[in-house]
Amino acid sequence: MDITNFCFSKDHELQDLGGGISRRMAVYAENAMVVEVHFESGAVAAMHNHPHEQISYCVSGVFEFTIGEETKTVRAGDTTYKQPNIPHGAKCIEAGMLLDFFTPHREDFV
Repeated sequence: MDITNFCFSKDHELQDLGGGISRRMAVYAENAMVVEVHFESGAVAAMHNHPHEQISYCVSGVFEFTIGEETKTVRAGDTTYKQPNIPHGAKCIEAGMLLDFFTPHREDFV
């Protein structure tokens, strides 16, 4: 793995994941990763789980997050935490962007 100390968005394409969701890799190393995730209004990130810890910071927009059995509305400036293997998903109420932080990095994203 090549470690880089700087990551410029112009060097990483926005990847269309379908369903109104797109993703741009920001930066990653073995123990951490940051990913930009853009949502169109109405887009749904289906319930899923993974062995990584995940923090999502809401840069813009409004989202309805479900984490485990709890559902709450998240807006710009709010943050969520998902412990390893907890089921989670989100519905975008108002178009926006999340910054997702993972530890360790998601090998399936690179």
